[in-house]
Amino acid sequence: MIDIKLLRENPDLFIQAAKVKNFKVDINALLEADRRILAAQQELQQIRTEQNLAGKQIAQLKGTERQEAIEQMSRLKTKAKELSDQIDNLLPEFNDQMLLVAQPAETDVPVGKDDTENVEIRKVGKIRKFDFDPKDHVELGKSLDIIDIERGVKLSGSRNYVMKGAGAMLYQATLRLAMDMMLAKGYTPLTVPVLVRDEVMTGTGWFPVGRDQAYLCERDGMSLAGTAEVPLTAYHAEEILQAGELPKKYVAMTACYRREAGAAGKDTYGLYRVHSFDKVEQFILAANDKDQSIAYHQEILANSEDVMKVLGLPYRVVNVCTGDLGQGQVQKFDIETWMPSRDSYGETHSASRFYEFQARRLNIRYRDADGKIKFCHTLNNTVIANPRILIPILELYQNADGTVTVPEALRPYMGGMEKIKQK
Repeated sequence: MIDIKLLRENPDLFIQAAKVKNFKVDINALLEADRRILAAQQELQQIRTEQNLAGKQIAQLKGTERQEAIEQMSRLKTKAKELSDQIDNLLPEFNDQMLLVAQPAETDVPVGKDDTENVEIRKVGKIRKFDFDPKDHVELGKSLDIIDIERGVKLSGSRNYVMKGAGAMLYQATLRLAMDMMLAKGYTPLTVPVLVRDEVMTGTGWFPVGRDQAYLCERDGMSLAGTAEVPLTAYHAEEILQAGELPKKYVAMTACYRREAGAAGKDTYGLYRVHSFDKVEQFILAANDKDQSIAYHQEILANSEDVMKVLGLPYRVVNVCTGDLGQGQVQKFDIETWMPSRDSYGETHSASRFYEFQARRLNIRYRDADGKIKFCHTLNNTVIANPRILIPILELYQNADGTVTVPEALRPYMGGMEKIKQK
């Protein structure tokens, strides 16, 4: 949610933000509704002041003057009712439009139309050159009997899968490694629900603009979250914390669900874009301090890079352009991992900074050292997400004989297994 005062002061900033982020919202119409609401509220306040004054005078009046004062009170009551109804009629549309306003990106975010215009910051690791014809992860999964896409589709339709045997062990191993690394960094683990109230989805910015991507349980007014970011961010909703409690650093491992609406025909092969997956997510709730938020953004990005380095996967970091940013993000850094089957880097992590956008919607505040109440800042990033990270692991660690070497960091989680072999 945007501070309406900022919108009133600089509407052009938000008109431009909507344009470069590709969000549709009529800022001028929103401000006109705001103007009408304010005018009605001011007039209503004036009338209530007159009502209070007239009420005190009536008791002291007699005869014609008393009757005229009573009639004036009646007119004021009628007018107050009209204004109150006018405000009630304007507020729902105003609130709905406010939920569509995009937060302006930071000045160092590149302007671009989509992910093809993201700007590379750095590359890390060496891309493997094969001296044999490598298989893709689907071929490896079939030959090693560790991925069963056909039966996954039989169970749940397209974009579904089953991990099997050593594949399921590898799947769990990556998640456990990521969680252990975050615990070692001092993040507090939470086990959170992924079936959440619609108010939580709205508060985190996933509704209304991302509603088409969510699986809805409409009968109960609930939705399946597409990421642990949702329950982690809303955990302190409607609370006032003390400055000394911040920052709050949380990590959670959850199942995630996304409809992938609008992705028909895109990334249909293999495990890259699926409907359900598991993810370890990191989250920081911080004080309302821009410099601190920028520093925490680098911290959560570094946390994920540490996991990539331990796994020995080559990757690059990109500064996401405006057209690929979400509604509330002021800046996002993606980690893209090299995937031989795609002959390119594929997104595996997204580190996002929101400032107070989500906290305003969820009413998450804190009392600073001077006793002033402020909105918190929020940040989040993927630590690891499965099965997508298995694509580079399987493809880059494969051997000429059809086996896959298990990365050393994962072996303790797989009973010491060094290679995944055909049975």
